[in-house]
Amino acid sequence: MDTKFLNKDNIIDFLYIIFGSFLASIGVNMFLIHAKLLSGGVTGVALIIQYLFKIEAGYIILLLNIPLFILSLKKLDKEFTIYSLVGTLSFSLSLVLTHSISNILNINDKLLYCLYGGVINGIGFGLVFTHRGSTGGFDIVTMIIRKKRSNLNIGTISFIINLIIVSISAFIFGLPNALYTLIAMYTTSFVMDNVVKGLRQTKSVFIITEKEEEISKFIMMNLHRGVTYLYGEGAYTKEHKKILYCIIPLSQLPELKNIVTKVDSKAFISILDASEVQGKGFKTSL
Repeated sequence: MDTKFLNKDNIIDFLYIIFGSFLASIGVNMFLIHAKLLSGGVTGVALIIQYLFKIEAGYIILLLNIPLFILSLKKLDKEFTIYSLVGTLSFSLSLVLTHSISNILNINDKLLYCLYGGVINGIGFGLVFTHRGSTGGFDIVTMIIRKKRSNLNIGTISFIINLIIVSISAFIFGLPNALYTLIAMYTTSFVMDNVVKGLRQTKSVFIITEKEEEISKFIMMNLHRGVTYLYGEGAYTKEHKKILYCIIPLSQLPELKNIVTKVDSKAFISILDASEVQGKGFKTSL
């Protein structure tokens, strides 16, 4: 691996990916496996093989991903492959290490297993995806398909793959298990989306104030965010004003509002959701 690639941000990303993978493995082993339910993607295929042939899913996931990573190195960028490799190795190893916890719980309620398994999986995979990682498998396949057929939606491709897995589950393990698996998959997807949105949520802020220099200096020096001046004119007063525009994470919004109010109690603040941000200071998700 290129030493330039190993900077502070990458190491932090890797630690989050490892922790997220470990959390997801607990969701699989403690809840899904105990109830003989499936997950999406390669994990679902691995769980079918585990149930039928008693081979641990962690080893199967690792084996199934070897040809996919070779394909990823040839077809996709190096960074995506490295992050996916870290995620896959972490998830596979975690599944093996936490395999013994699959019999800890003894609750006779599959709905609870699929809901709690889905929630923990969603949190774990959400942390992985938020930090540019993946657990390999069909994520690689969908990325390659998306690269060749740009008109196809990744969500649609993933849905088709998971539909096939659920259909196999219904055929082998019965329709009730397949329906519970669908609940677990939906819960995972819902929680994962909210984790990704929550951890990366950003706001566009417009500030009209008489003390633009003081406020912009605070934003740049204390919040470490860039500020852009937009020039406007009051429709009624005809006064020319500097409008401050900046993008900040949701976590910094209370501090920004507090200081603006203290510096200029008459300041006008408009806050909007920023659905996607790219550029220095903000990471983009895969």
